Amino acid sequence: MKAPAFAYARPASLGEVFTLLAQHGDGARLLAGGQSLLATLNLRLSAPDILIDITGLPGMAGITIEKDTLRIGALATHRELEHSHAISHHLPLLAQAVPHVAHIAIRNVGTFGGSIAMADPAAEYPAVCVALDAQFVIAGAKGERRVAAREFFKGMYETALRPGEVLVAGEFRIRPEGYRSAFIELARRHGDYAIVGLAAQANCSDGKYSDVSLAFLGAGGEPVLARATAAALEGKAFGADTIALAQAALAKELDPPADLYSSSATKLHLARVITGRALATLATLAAAT
Repeated sequence: MKAPAFAYARPASLGEVFTLLAQHGDGARLLAGGQSLLATLNLRLSAPDILIDITGLPGMAGITIEKDTLRIGALATHRELEHSHAISHHLPLLAQAVPHVAHIAIRNVGTFGGSIAMADPAAEYPAVCVALDAQFVIAGAKGERRVAAREFFKGMYETALRPGEVLVAGEFRIRPEGYRSAFIELARRHGDYAIVGLAAQANCSDGKYSDVSLAFLGAGGEPVLARATAAALEGKAFGADTIALAQAALAKELDPPADLYSSSATKLHLARVITGRALATLATLAAAT
């Protein structure tokens, strides 16, 4: 099957993008990496009047650090993140997640911003951004605004983006020494969407967990931040008893929907398993330093 007919525009500035979005409204689609959009076009699940190609727009790519903030441009590709020393050093949780994103051919051209704006609940980046309490920079004709990742995802494929707005970048606070991270994903095959996954980060100083973030993917219509489970871990020492405590708390908090392959009970069981693995990994990493 081939894509339906559409117009194409390649604006040279964000101002031109905003003008085109205002002119075409719901009939416009932004094209960056296109790894999800082109598939939906060819399957005729999407039939826009115009594609607005934002590839190469100034100020929307690259990875930069200013003081204690790391900024990722929306047009940064997965492969750029995968090979970035700044990401591996300052955002190890994101670095751990990138290899789980599809396959190399897709990571070569797919973009950070495209994954975030798509808001697939089984995708890796949304959960990582929620776990890290990132801020998203959003631009519109009237200026910029920032939205916390924990408020950005509104449901399956739904975000806080308003008509005429464009996701420009993600900003991450660089944590001090003592924080450790673990990303674990279970999928039927490598590159498939996750059955369930977990982005975990915590301060692991003095043999205890504190400031814990546990964000699950594939466990709801959006990334699920397990706040009660994290609270149960606060100040607890590493060990099997603490892991069991967290798994029991998670069983009361998480209610993942069933899908074509896994029941809700199966997904909850798997979520409890990877929670135990993640907490053990955090403790091991802390002990190794």
